[in-house]
Amino acid sequence: MNRITNEAKQLLNRGLDAHLRIGVTGLSRAGKTAFITSFVDQLLHTSTHDNLPLLAAQRDARVLGARRVPQKNLLTPRFNLDGSYESLTLASPQWPTPTRDVSEIRIAIKYKPSSKARKLISRHATLYVDLVDYPGEWLLDLPMLEMDFQAWSEQQILRLQQIDLPEVEAWLARSQHLDYDESNDDKLLNEVAAQYTKLLLDLKSKGYQLIQPGRFVLPGELADAPVVLFFPYTSKNKPAKNSAINLLSKRYKEYQQQVIKPFYRHYFSSFDRQILLVDVLTPLNQGEHAFSDMQVALTEIMKSFSYGKNSLIRRLFSPRTDKLLFAATKADHITPDQYSNLNLLLRHLVQPIWQHVSFESVSMECMPFASIKSTDAGVVEQKGKSIPVINGTTIDGNELTLYPGEVPATLPKPEFWGKQGFDFVNFRPQNYVEATPLPHIGMDKVMQFLLGDKLR
Repeated sequence: MNRITNEAKQLLNRGLDAHLRIGVTGLSRAGKTAFITSFVDQLLHTSTHDNLPLLAAQRDARVLGARRVPQKNLLTPRFNLDGSYESLTLASPQWPTPTRDVSEIRIAIKYKPSSKARKLISRHATLYVDLVDYPGEWLLDLPMLEMDFQAWSEQQILRLQQIDLPEVEAWLARSQHLDYDESNDDKLLNEVAAQYTKLLLDLKSKGYQLIQPGRFVLPGELADAPVVLFFPYTSKNKPAKNSAINLLSKRYKEYQQQVIKPFYRHYFSSFDRQILLVDVLTPLNQGEHAFSDMQVALTEIMKSFSYGKNSLIRRLFSPRTDKLLFAATKADHITPDQYSNLNLLLRHLVQPIWQHVSFESVSMECMPFASIKSTDAGVVEQKGKSIPVINGTTIDGNELTLYPGEVPATLPKPEFWGKQGFDFVNFRPQNYVEATPLPHIGMDKVMQFLLGDKLR
């Protein structure tokens, strides 16, 4: 009875535009945990601080306040907001520990409506916002649904052969020359699968982001489960019923049906709005291989947002997302004069999907921002010239003032990588003063896009 009552309340809230479910995703280290922490923190301070001037309801003094409330989905882990605050309030502040699985938090925003229809119902209204954090790596698995084990193996092995690294060559030399046509050897398969996972993790540490299967590097509750113990292997012969190859194929099919599909069905298709966080700066710093791989990974991820009637996501999961935001994170790690270039570069990266998704009545936008500001911008005089700089404390605890360089406004040309004039440095968060909102750049603009029309 309680479950039915809760579902009825949620349907009523949706009918009154009083419930919004936002998916927050991005590849590892894009800043999902920092984003959700700041998003909630900014709202919690709306009654005492004017910290969101570009959020129309806050600017017009219509937001009365916000608070955390228990989430309705009791099967999804709770987002660890308190743990994030603990990291930020250390003597030497640290970035919050990244989440490695799905997590969720709900916040209630009380406000004074501006629309006549809502005013007739009540002087005050409440918008319930669910923020769901999920790894972008899991979106990389969507194309696997359209490939059988053989086709996927051929694609992955071809990709690995194009990566000139000794660890890749070593894994290919060992894994592809074993005899898997013999009877099922579970121990051998598990050993080679573990080595494949380690290889994917090594590639990820070197800046490669097109990692497939995505769950192998962020398995969550599936760690060490047989369903994530397979690897690509091609064979010209039809596998025998009890062969090791047949077992690999079975695990692959199980992964498709029991891992990929349920994620899209239970989470992805339920989002009203989504934000995809993109760390453009780190790949720029790591080199051409990392940037190119990020570009391909983004293209694969954006297939998840292709809602056309002939798309796989539409045929299988019927998503209802009406707004999609691509957000370039860590804007505080460059000087303000480069924000426009960062935004233009992100637009070029997502251009392949922009027009198609827009045609399906999904509102899209790109913007640079920083969830939790870690530097201060300034100007220094050098040889009679004013040079824009940023100042902050590095992860190692050193005070540093620098001009990181110019962010390309378009996809980098080969000559960019030759001179490599961009010096991206990781800074730690600024000292957090409790009872005040976290410092940010552009969070109010982000929140206006995601929430503004629901707070009218």
